[in-house]
Amino acid sequence: MITKNKKVYLSSPHLGGSEKKYVNEAFDTNWVAPLGPNVDAFEISLESYLNDNVHVASVASGTAAIHLALMLLGVGPGDDVLCQSFTFSASANPILYQGANPVFVDSEETTWNISPELLENAIISRLSHGGKPKAIIAVHLYGMPYDAFAINQIGVKYGIPVIEDSAEALGSEYLGIKCGSLGDMAILSFNGNKIITTSGGGALVTKGGRMKEKAIFLASQARDNAPHYQHSQLGYNYRMSNVLAGIGRGQLEVLDERVEMRRKNYDFYHKALSDIPKITFLKEPSGVRSNRWLTAILLDSYETREKLRMALAEENIESRPLWKPLHLQPVFEKSIAYTNGVSAKLFEKGLCLPSGSNLTEKELTRITNVIKNTLLK
Repeated sequence: MITKNKKVYLSSPHLGGSEKKYVNEAFDTNWVAPLGPNVDAFEISLESYLNDNVHVASVASGTAAIHLALMLLGVGPGDDVLCQSFTFSASANPILYQGANPVFVDSEETTWNISPELLENAIISRLSHGGKPKAIIAVHLYGMPYDAFAINQIGVKYGIPVIEDSAEALGSEYLGIKCGSLGDMAILSFNGNKIITTSGGGALVTKGGRMKEKAIFLASQARDNAPHYQHSQLGYNYRMSNVLAGIGRGQLEVLDERVEMRRKNYDFYHKALSDIPKITFLKEPSGVRSNRWLTAILLDSYETREKLRMALAEENIESRPLWKPLHLQPVFEKSIAYTNGVSAKLFEKGLCLPSGSNLTEKELTRITNVIKNTLLK
């Protein structure tokens, strides 16, 4: 019987050791229901880490956080919401939950994130059609911060709030400011593949305590302050469990270490592969520090990308094409989009390499050897 090499995953969970202590506390004190001491402590720790006078509400997912942000901004049926096209569908799905219209904006080549130039063009165009967009959703893709200064300037100029999708960028920094505190509101994700995890979970980051309170109210079934169960508006079951928050507390203690390991992965790949003409790496612009959640490369063609992806798969190494732009997704085929071809090119030629903080040097060498053997033949 032929035994395959051990599976190398794209981005697997990496526990730090303290998680069991906080989870056991939840069991020992019978706090196994939603909310509890771990939730409170996790939120306080996140606020301290972001260090920008922010307020954090931990919720069931990053998607839930975006949904709450849209509700807090009053987004409703028929409203336009400008959204980066080059991202995972969870960035835009909540727009549809609210009956609003996603309006997609393509990327710039420097960061692969939302293009400030196209964003302003989209706003001017929507205004000329009689409607002012209610929000902008910008994404720090693969941990690389978008041009927050330019995007925020545009938001202020036209009076449109910016929702900072920092699902992939906890631990990244822009001009010394931590991602997750750059927008009018921000969201975080702690899904199992993220740089730290709560198994499943997310957070909404607000600039005011009242907004956090309103978010918690909506995320807790919008229960009115009454001795009985009374509800005056629609609510959602979006709060994080006390058990999962215990995992998050332990994970947050090792976040800086996880960032350093992911950045070392990128450095290893860059050193080993940058001399291969068919490969291009995404570099950090001046003033930016990416957490390098995933190391992503561009190949010279779709055919090369697929050849490499299949060669890695044959060796039991997981890789993945870059996100398919949302304006090309069937579910959003009727949506308006302002495009320049950048995200389509990135999807065609881009590949994410294994980037977990628990990768060994032996595994990284194995991966780069497959890449060299495939592309240098």
